Amino acid sequence: MDSAASAIAQLGSLAASPQVSRLATAFATAGRELALVGGSVRDAFLGVPLNDLDFTTDADPDAILAIVAPIADAHWDVGRAFGTIGATIGGKTVEITTYRTDAYDGETRKPVVEFGDSLEGDLVRRDFTVNAMALRLPQLVLVDPSGGIEDLMARRLTTPSAPEVSFGDDPLRMMRAARFTSQLGFTVTGEVAGAMTDLADRISIVSAERVRDELSRLLRTPSPRAGLELLVGTGLAALVLPELPALQLQVDEHHHHKDVYEHSLTVLDQAIDLERERHPDDAPDLVLRLAALLHDAGKPATKRIEPGGVVTFHHHDVVGAKLAAKRMRELRFDKDTIGSVARLIELHLRFFGYTEGAWTDSAVRRYVRDAGPLLERLHILTRADVTTRNRRKADRLAFAYDDLEDRIATLGEEEELAAIRPDLDGEQIMAALGLKPGREVGEAYRFLLELRLSEGPLGEEEATRRLLAWHAAR
Repeated sequence: MDSAASAIAQLGSLAASPQVSRLATAFATAGRELALVGGSVRDAFLGVPLNDLDFTTDADPDAILAIVAPIADAHWDVGRAFGTIGATIGGKTVEITTYRTDAYDGETRKPVVEFGDSLEGDLVRRDFTVNAMALRLPQLVLVDPSGGIEDLMARRLTTPSAPEVSFGDDPLRMMRAARFTSQLGFTVTGEVAGAMTDLADRISIVSAERVRDELSRLLRTPSPRAGLELLVGTGLAALVLPELPALQLQVDEHHHHKDVYEHSLTVLDQAIDLERERHPDDAPDLVLRLAALLHDAGKPATKRIEPGGVVTFHHHDVVGAKLAAKRMRELRFDKDTIGSVARLIELHLRFFGYTEGAWTDSAVRRYVRDAGPLLERLHILTRADVTTRNRRKADRLAFAYDDLEDRIATLGEEEELAAIRPDLDGEQIMAALGLKPGREVGEAYRFLLELRLSEGPLGEEEATRRLLAWHAAR
């Protein structure tokens, strides 16, 4: 009850703020209803700071705009088709949406937007009971038609209507259940889990872009594992990210290889821990998290049982990079994200050669060059990929990577390793060899870059001498 009282006090304080008070007064003066709704109310009961302010109203988008425009610093209507008007009032960003009763018609890949006529009707058609609470303004009346407070206190995730109906209205809610499982630390009810399993194939009517966005939100939560396990357990992952459940390879009775699925989830956990440790103020790194989750995606396709029963996964790094890129293209990820994730997966085994024998400075330079701007992420992914329970082996790998990072830092200080370039640029190469722009200049550039990687900085005079000798030998 203390938390409930605290939530009411927080909501009351928010309602009394100049911005919300002005907004509520404007709607009341216009004879329209207004309520704070959804995540804002839920988060108040969870003791979470209220950042996003979402409101709902019986006014249609045109009426919302007419009410908001005179009191707003700025306003926009990019969500007008969905009934949403955005505005900034006294420095606070708010979104006001007309009561809605959206549902899929079974044919299109986007929900059909339909406006409703009551707050209660809007709430009971929302995704989960903990998101189906509202605070009427300016009256400060809490509206909770589905028992959201009880479910919230029990840390239970269920739907306002029967889950089959709710997920039928919008199948993406099944993925949202997984996301809230991780975001809020709640557990879905047996009925919700059962409906997710029974209706999993309905996710196919949802657009790839919406699936991608929900998967990305899940991966950005503080601990995505629980949500991912729910997706796998209900069969949804087999449809939206089949590479993940495919990692559940049968472990032979002699344990000649580890459980790849559990290993991958542990790598994701450890990568997130390292991400927070190294960059505590940064936003969650989606590229790193995707790479950690899918770094062994190539293992099912490359699994071989060698003489003696030893299981191998030769070239799973290269195969996995291609599989991850293909899946991400199908989910409509942008090219930069796809390229970065695939490159990290391709490089994630490179370090383990370092433990087999000391690398030359040239090998260290190539490691840095190949990682490019992904180097810090590669550091984290490689360290996270150590999940052995053998303490001595784990320590040996950690010490080896400490040594590699120290060498990279030392070489970087000595020769600006992060921006490795030949000692001569294109203009200098053309001047030295009397060439015009073309293929031969590129070949000369690559020759000098290999020298730079192998031997370090040569200086302009020595680089020119070597270049002339190379060109004459050709």
